[in-house]
Amino acid sequence: MNIDWASVGSVFGVSLLVTVGLVGLFALGTVGLAKQGSAVLTSAAYACFALCAAAVAYGIYLIVG
Repeated sequence: MNIDWASVGSVFGVSLLVTVGLVGLFALGTVGLAKQGSAVLTSAAYACFALCAAAVAYGIYLIVG
């Protein structure tokens, strides 16, 4: 059995970056909704949630398709 460690490391790195990015985006959305200041913050928070939902939907599409 021959394991391509470079590919394993590449997959790990991309997975780590995408996970940290999605968690950060969701956190920004949560903070934007928590601060009831302006309509701009609220719309930015909803945009963050929409991007998170799009990323999850794309991941499901990749797994299923």
